[in-house]
Amino acid sequence: MQVHRDLQQLPVFRNAVITIGTFDGVHTGHQYILQQLQEAAAACNGETVIITFDPHPREVLAPHNQPVHLLTTLEEKILLLEKQGIHHLVVVPFTKAFSELSAKAYLEDFLISTFKPHTIIIGYDHRFGHNREGGLELLEAEQQKFGFRLLEIPQQVVHNLTVSSTKIRKSLQEGAIQLANELLGYPYFINGTVVHGDKMGRQLGFPTANIALNDARKLIPAEGVYAVTVTTGGHTHKGALNIGTRPTFNGRELRIEVFILDFDEEIYGEHIRVNFLDYIRSDKKFDSVEALVLQMKDDVARARVIAG
Repeated sequence: MQVHRDLQQLPVFRNAVITIGTFDGVHTGHQYILQQLQEAAAACNGETVIITFDPHPREVLAPHNQPVHLLTTLEEKILLLEKQGIHHLVVVPFTKAFSELSAKAYLEDFLISTFKPHTIIIGYDHRFGHNREGGLELLEAEQQKFGFRLLEIPQQVVHNLTVSSTKIRKSLQEGAIQLANELLGYPYFINGTVVHGDKMGRQLGFPTANIALNDARKLIPAEGVYAVTVTTGGHTHKGALNIGTRPTFNGRELRIEVFILDFDEEIYGEHIRVNFLDYIRSDKKFDSVEALVLQMKDDVARARVIAG
């Protein structure tokens, strides 16, 4: 897959079959659209082209609202789309000026002029242009003039897409990892860098890798203990991960730390990826350090079984 970040340096696409969206998560609902995209491209000997935006439009249009919690960062999205066999991903810088394009300018000066689409695949409720004034009706009215084919994603499919994204976020925030993974079509994951902590885990007999996320906008699942797999240095290991504030030690700062099973290497400063497999228990305060250690032993044993 070719990734294009400069609209002035795009190649000439062959019979471009395009769709537009944030595709956050590249979940099973999105994968249905990608399948339609690929089938349409195969029918006209064309190339699949996804147009996405960075940063997320909500960050520009409503910066003071609730922060955006991403299922996938841009780089993660790129990797997932590449696995789907898409030909081109065009990352459009989303700016205030871009958001203020009229619907007519968006269609003529952006979509038609830039991509010369053979086919546009779009949701029945997709809106574009300043104040979301453009939509399917404008595309239908201009279809003959500009000579593109228009394929509508039906209402029920779009509804399922919306439900999926909302349900995935809600599931992760409630610790329902298995449901989230089912909707995603793959294990939810985070990427980060291993940073120094206070070595408390080492003192308890469970040295953990403290993780600083690559992108602060990434959605962090519910506080608690999880069975995970951990990839670092090109190798994958089983692990038990905790998200929490260390209530037994009256901690306040939210931390993400993982105990990697059967592993004793120093990996400070290295990249780490964690795949979430299942939720083991909630984060809680123990009456004593001894009680915490006993629970941690049980957590690790359960994580080992879950990770297979």
